Amino acid sequence: QVQVLESGGGLVQAGGSLRLSCEASGRTFSSYAMGWFRQDPGKERAFVAAISGSGSYTYYADSVKGRFTISRDNGKNTVFLQMNSLKPEDTAVYYCAARASTVQSRLQYDYKSWGQGTQVTVSS
Repeated sequence: QVQVLESGGGLVQAGGSLRLSCEASGRTFSSYAMGWFRQDPGKERAFVAAISGSGSYTYYADSVKGRFTISRDNGKNTVFLQMNSLKPEDTAVYYCAARASTVQSRLQYDYKSWGQGTQVTVSS
C-alpha cells in the first residue's frame, strides 16, 4: 500500500499563496488517484481537490474552484496543491490521500492511504 507525506504548509496573509506537496512511496504512483482534504478543529474533514492517475482529470470543491490547482508529477511520485488568493477560511490541516484506482473521487472512504497532515494558517 502506498504511503504519502505532505509538506509545504505554513502561515500566510490573506491574498497570499502556498504550494503543498505530497510525496508517495511505491513504483506504481500513476495507478493511484490522489486527493487533498482539509479539516478545521471541531469540524469534519472536507474534500478540496482530486486528480486522476494520469493527471488528465481534476475535480474541485466549489469553495476553492478558480483559486486552487491540483497537479501531479508521476515521474517524481508527487502531487501538488497550488493555493492562490488564500482566505482566512482556508485555515485548516490539509491531508493528502491516495486511492487505489486511477479515477478521482471526492469521497473520503474511497481513499485508503492518508498522510499526517500539514497546517495551513491564513491571517486576515
